[in-house]
Amino acid sequence: MTLAHPWLLAVAVLIPALLWLRYARRRGPALNYSDGALLAQLPRGWAVRLQPLLPTLYGLGLACLVVALAQPQKGLEESRVRTEAVDIVLLVDVSPSMAAPDFSTPLRTLNRLDAAKMVLEKFITTRVHDRLAMIGFSAYPYTMCPLTLDHGWLLERMRNLQPGMLGDATGIGDAMASAINRLRDSQAKSKVVVLLTDGQSNCGLLTPDNAARAAKALGIKMYTVGASGIESGPGSRDGVDEGSLKRIAETTGAAYFRASNLAGLQRIYEQIDKLEKTDIQVDHFTRYQELFLPWLLVGLALVGLEKLLAVTRLGRSP
Repeated sequence: MTLAHPWLLAVAVLIPALLWLRYARRRGPALNYSDGALLAQLPRGWAVRLQPLLPTLYGLGLACLVVALAQPQKGLEESRVRTEAVDIVLLVDVSPSMAAPDFSTPLRTLNRLDAAKMVLEKFITTRVHDRLAMIGFSAYPYTMCPLTLDHGWLLERMRNLQPGMLGDATGIGDAMASAINRLRDSQAKSKVVVLLTDGQSNCGLLTPDNAARAAKALGIKMYTVGASGIESGPGSRDGVDEGSLKRIAETTGAAYFRASNLAGLQRIYEQIDKLEKTDIQVDHFTRYQELFLPWLLVGLALVGLEKLLAVTRLGRSP
């Protein structure tokens, strides 16, 4: 709680003077008697015993009124985030080869798709202010989640991805076209596709190179990630068409990355996350809830109660 006018609390120094004026100054003997010591030995009734209640109520009431005068408030901190958003489509290969367990760690057995989902979950949680979509693909693409800010729902949908769920082939060009369609009407400052695959395009109506040119025309960047931990010869990995993935990235002004283990895959998505960061401006402001009314009501109630009791036997007792 804060006070809008804290300097008004200085008025509280007048309370003792008001109490003295109301009680001590006017209090005199109720009757003249030669020896007051004898009267002091008489038993005290309940009215006499409760007399100190009156100045207590009056003093507390005045104190509450002073606090109300200082205008107590409760600050409610709020912030408004202003940012140029990025729309990102996560394109994930779910062909049967993604079940290969070559991304395992010493402590855990992981296939390629499991490793990808682990890394994507962290990537998604860092993109708080961006719209994200996810498309799984193999023989054909399937939109698991359209562009959304509901990242919790996106993560739930991602967990349904399984190797082989969309056929036994790899149509990278058609999958890219599906991602492009998701971003075609986007008004975001930056439009990005992150394509992860462990194979090469062997089906579909559209070639990856043609899809890349279409993405470039629409201002869409396509980062490509080749994910395979199996060596098939010098400078290559089992099934990954690195030449095609590099051309896709270069055509769209993005970058190609190679991942051969879980740690490498984590570093790649961290790097992409940094490359596609936006400037976020946060405006902090505070709105106040006025709290003077309860103090005012309590103060008036205490002073009013003292006034009522003052006209009873309590106020007339010697």
